Amino acid sequence: MSKLFVRTLRENPADAEVESHKLLVRAGYIRRSAPGIYTWLPLGLRVLRNVEQIIREEMDSAGAQEMLFPALLPREPYEATGRWEDYGPNLFRLKDRRENDYLLAPTHEEMFTLIVKDMCSSYKDLPLNLYQFQTKYRDEARPRAGLLRTREFVMKDAYSFDIDDAGLDSAYQIMRDAYEKTFKRLGVPYVIVQATSGAMGGSRSEEFLSPIDVGEDTFVVSDGGYAANTEAVTTPPVEDLDYSDVPDAQTVDTPDSKTIAALVDFFNEAHPRADRPWEAADTMKNVVVTLTHPDGERELVVIGMPGDREADLKRIEAAVSPAEVEMAGPEDLAKHPELVPGYIGPMMIGPNSPNRVAASDSESGRPEGSVRYLLDPHVRRGSAWITGGDAVDKHSYNVVYGRDFEADGFIEAVEVRAGDEAPDGSGPLRIQRGIEIGHIFQLGRKYAEALGLTVLDQNGKATVVTMGSYGIGVSRLVAALAELNHDELGLKWPAHVAPAQVHILATGKGSEVFAAAEKIGEELTAAGVEVIYDDRQKVSAGVKFKDYELLGMPYAIVVGRGLADGKVELRDRRAGTSVDVDVDDAVAATLEVVRG
Repeated sequence: MSKLFVRTLRENPADAEVESHKLLVRAGYIRRSAPGIYTWLPLGLRVLRNVEQIIREEMDSAGAQEMLFPALLPREPYEATGRWEDYGPNLFRLKDRRENDYLLAPTHEEMFTLIVKDMCSSYKDLPLNLYQFQTKYRDEARPRAGLLRTREFVMKDAYSFDIDDAGLDSAYQIMRDAYEKTFKRLGVPYVIVQATSGAMGGSRSEEFLSPIDVGEDTFVVSDGGYAANTEAVTTPPVEDLDYSDVPDAQTVDTPDSKTIAALVDFFNEAHPRADRPWEAADTMKNVVVTLTHPDGERELVVIGMPGDREADLKRIEAAVSPAEVEMAGPEDLAKHPELVPGYIGPMMIGPNSPNRVAASDSESGRPEGSVRYLLDPHVRRGSAWITGGDAVDKHSYNVVYGRDFEADGFIEAVEVRAGDEAPDGSGPLRIQRGIEIGHIFQLGRKYAEALGLTVLDQNGKATVVTMGSYGIGVSRLVAALAELNHDELGLKWPAHVAPAQVHILATGKGSEVFAAAEKIGEELTAAGVEVIYDDRQKVSAGVKFKDYELLGMPYAIVVGRGLADGKVELRDRRAGTSVDVDVDDAVAATLEVVRG
């Protein structure tokens, strides 16, 4: 410890929101270099490498072969697949001295595809699975929570290459099994959920989420076995409603009705229903969002949804990827005077509205001079609503979808709620939060077709190779492990990822204490145990104990006052227990607990 490059802190860093961030900084495992960018200090790097090694062993066992690509890559392959534009502002772009375009790789599908294209020409070269550990770069708009959302991070990415879909199915299952073994070895609980593919593309996608409350991902499960990221949840289909007895739509004055609650109260007082009171679920709000497409075009979209539900921007963004989504601002709405904030109705914006210019007149396929109008699937055809009246202090009611207005399409836009029915009919949904620790994709032929990856099949015919992609967030796993393994005093690493198995503390002042501690450390090291020895001469026992508890090694040997009676203390940090042992038996007793 007198030579170790580590400085512990007693206070939490000001920008730390979650326990893993606080403790990893305080214990001297990482240091912030810039927003979303961290330096790995010696102890942190040891943990990172230990996690990598467990992943490496399972990848090798599954038949994958390790290699390493550069992180600085040329523009051309990413332009061929469309991702130079699709990644939008998330991509770090730069030029060399000759003005050639480069990028810091957010992911490496293109490069893996090209290396296989360069070196494989026959079906006999397949199946093939290649992987790497490499730093990735994404210009996150809002990096947060330490290692959980960063702009630079370490990922293990693997890619399978097969001659046909059956081969891809087999490779996908092999890697899925390998991921389960990996996370079980690491001691990280996980749930496998259906997911969206986003900018990666592909026909099938599953996430491995660790159910930790500070995670940014929200997922759902049902008692019947359904599990999905909320972004991938679909609304179960429903039959159209019969609206033959719904009166004609009417527009009325609605003073002081700027909220859903106030609007419902007003209608219950001024226009009561005969069958039951009006509810928030009877109202339809029209939310205006702005899509920023990869080419930089900004498009205004209005989304109709039940008034008792909130918009979920992450679900909307998943549906319109690679476009980015934000709520429309005053400058956006100012360009469309037909949109009256707070009073937008569907009659002035749908495809049969007077403001609509035919989509066929637009090169983009989107309606010019107006906005697209989409509905959340909870708005059923034939349903009647209270909605905006397209003028200040006016609302319309008995407005029927399919009679009084139409839409350009549907989009999953509202928050998923506990109790919603699972899409597969397996029961009501429960909602949990989690950290994404792995993601696997059946990419299919998207990248192979874009980059010309073909091999000759058994008949000598050129065949496009089919691919899978399999990622694990290595640096994020360190944060997940810290979240799962700590108490109010500090970290409590599992032995298989800890930077050392044993922390030896010399807590007395006499030379015999330090000599005994050093001898125990040397013998444990010779036996293959990784040891941190706190040999600091002028540091109090209290400080040494606080550092031991903060750093989080699984076992400790305390050499102090008990040495006069021939005893040392053996502590188990994770169990919170301790036992006195003879100093001559300390090494044997420690080896027994370390080796289980």
